[in-house]
Amino acid sequence: MSTFSTRGQRTRVFISFDYEKDLGVAKLLGGQLANSRSPFEVENWSMKEAAPIKTWGEEARRRINRSDVVLVVVGGQTYRAAGVLEEVRMARELGIPLRQVIGYSDLTSPTPVLNGGRLYRWTWDNLITALDVARRRAA
Repeated sequence: MSTFSTRGQRTRVFISFDYEKDLGVAKLLGGQLANSRSPFEVENWSMKEAAPIKTWGEEARRRINRSDVVLVVVGGQTYRAAGVLEEVRMARELGIPLRQVIGYSDLTSPTPVLNGGRLYRWTWDNLITALDVARRRAA
């Protein structure tokens, strides 16, 4: 999970991604949000390593439940990644807003994750917009 603040109020963000295909781009996104020149204050609590199957669901649900928004990193096959689909299901069940960001600049017509929220291109302005929606929800 990442936490950002543009004006002193923090938004907790859980980053959902296809662990087998999009780990690198998810790390880049987390790194960009954590960069000292970034307008965000970040604590990254996303699932950074493959958890044992027995505990993965419990841990993901706990982290999602503590989040203000789930940000899904969309790659070429994310729309059918079992872990992402389960995290999206959990977020919806828990009432946590979802947003999607296209993880690759050369991905021109990605298939969004069903029920994964609005799809954004990965830009600073779009990240601020997507995450600000969650911040306003918490206010």
